[in-house]
Amino acid sequence: MNTAERNPTLVFIPCLSGAPWSAEQLAPYGEAPKRALRLPEGVNDIERYADHVENAIADLDDYVLVGDSFGANIALALATRRPPGLRALILSGGFAANPVDSKPWKALMRAIGKARGPFYRQLALRAHAHRLASPFDGEGQVPWSEARSRELFLTGTPAASFGARVEASLTADYVDVLGHVQVPTLILTPSHDVLVGENASKIMLAGIPDSREVVLPRTGHMFRFSHPATYAAAVKGYLTALPTTRQGADA
Repeated sequence: MNTAERNPTLVFIPCLSGAPWSAEQLAPYGEAPKRALRLPEGVNDIERYADHVENAIADLDDYVLVGDSFGANIALALATRRPPGLRALILSGGFAANPVDSKPWKALMRAIGKARGPFYRQLALRAHAHRLASPFDGEGQVPWSEARSRELFLTGTPAASFGARVEASLTADYVDVLGHVQVPTLILTPSHDVLVGENASKIMLAGIPDSREVVLPRTGHMFRFSHPATYAAAVKGYLTALPTTRQGADA
């Protein structure tokens, strides 16, 4: 069986927390080849994160990037390089450039990113968890809450890494190179997302040539955590409809 006939490896790139996707979140993908990555610590540049991912999957010649939130921005950055093994791109709750256009909010985000010690644990993470929340978080397969979002960062995200990733998200801008993405792209959007807003997906949809958007009703920004089965069903449904061979694969 040649490379083109095998199932591509699903490469999962995590959100701002940096923690790899859990077994619970990966289970709905069944026996599909999978690789869940952890983000490096203390990196404040999206291109360097893309370098990390590219190096981590250098042995793969057929794969799909699945990036969530901050991880979607990383996946997008790598996709603009047109890596030869990339078959498709999945971007959930993502953005091509910092979606916050309010100067006060940008200033607040930078202040949050500089918080350390109890200011990080008690103020910054509570504020961030509040921005992540939606009215539908408790309705999913894994009921979610602001407290669980905060705990996610408390257990796996050092303050310095949180701040570095905030800085990376504020400075990255791929709007002008969206046309460089040359693979089918699914933009997976929650119906309620205060953190990112609705314009982020519209910009990507307009700029990426072969892209489509699926909005999952009654979900929020943390839908990978709260609705893992719903999320995976959308991803698998999209990939099932793609050609079984990737463009340029060996015959």
